[in-house]
Amino acid sequence: MRNLQKLAAGALEEVLAGAALHQVLPRCLQQLQTPGERGALQDIVYGSLRQLGRLDAWLEALLERPLTDPELGWLLRVALYQLAYTRAPAHAVVHNAVSAAGAGWRRGLANAVLRNFQRRRAELEEIADAQPSARWSHPDWWIGKLQSEHPAHWQAILEASLMHPPFTLRINGRRGDVDSYLQRLTEAGLPAHQTGPDAVTLDKAVPVHTLPGFDTGDVSVQDAGAQWAARLLDAQQGERVLDACAAPGGKTGHILERADVDLTALDVDAMRLARVQENLDR
Repeated sequence: MRNLQKLAAGALEEVLAGAALHQVLPRCLQQLQTPGERGALQDIVYGSLRQLGRLDAWLEALLERPLTDPELGWLLRVALYQLAYTRAPAHAVVHNAVSAAGAGWRRGLANAVLRNFQRRRAELEEIADAQPSARWSHPDWWIGKLQSEHPAHWQAILEASLMHPPFTLRINGRRGDVDSYLQRLTEAGLPAHQTGPDAVTLDKAVPVHTLPGFDTGDVSVQDAGAQWAARLLDAQQGERVLDACAAPGGKTGHILERADVDLTALDVDAMRLARVQENLDR
């Protein structure tokens, strides 16, 4: 877990310094050996970014003075996220974060901050909830804009933005249909329901390699909303199609599943474009 925390902290530091998450995260994932570790890292990084305003408020309240070590600050944010939002054992989170912090005052500070968080959790929640930018993890200017433009729904919009996205699959229509795949999921002990013409959402996320038919291209991971792009395009047999922003290949694959077309897939990011080929090969 110690290596996981350090990788997550490094990824957050890079992203908040201006790097693109889709470039940073793959490099970090390559350094982990198991699907479970890679899934945990992805959850921590995405979750910490989603809850960054609250994590910042907690850390500020737990420190007597501003922290001058950015690397330690990101490590503490990662550990706070794990304590608050994951099922990782609290003692393991604290122990590994303290070890990862290093020696001397860093080690002592990490231990004090994380132990105090556990003791003062209720108080810290109240402190964060009293600050709109912390409660919603969005800047004040954006919250104000939503309040102005959507006075009846701004809170619902912000609440939705903090939700963990559902784990949704797209059924490859050339290899099956929603009903038959739901039956396969039931037989595998994976409860799910239909959420679109080609979409199935699992009640609980699982590693993709455990999904029936994933490795053979029967299904792909894709949000239900994104699946409407190919359906609304409705490309017909033999047409020429340009996907000018193709990575990581979800819509490209969906277009090809629906019709035999002459498709050109482009993307400005060569690293992400390689994922298009990987998805098409699968």
